[in-house]
Amino acid sequence: MPRTAVRYVTRTTAGAAGAVATAATSVAAAAVAASIIFSPVPDASARMDGVSEDLLRAVQLNQITEEQAVKFEARLAGRILGDA
Repeated sequence: MPRTAVRYVTRTTAGAAGAVATAATSVAAAAVAASIIFSPVPDASARMDGVSEDLLRAVQLNQITEEQAVKFEARLAGRILGDA
C-alpha cells in the first residue's frame, strides 16, 4: 500500500474516532439535561428543607452569619411558600 494511502487511512480513522467520542458526549449531556428537565418538581416544604440545610452549612463554613441566614430564609420562605 502506498505511503499516502496509509497516512489517509490513519487520519480518517482518528477523525472518525473523534467524531464518535463527540457524539457520545453530546448524547450523554442530552440525557443528563432530560433527566433534570423531566424530574418531578419538589413540593414547597421539601424545597424549604433544602434551603435550610444549605444555609446551615453556609453558617458552619463561616460563609454567612446566622443573622444573614435567618433573614435570607425568611425572604425565600415568603417566595417559595407564597407560590405554593
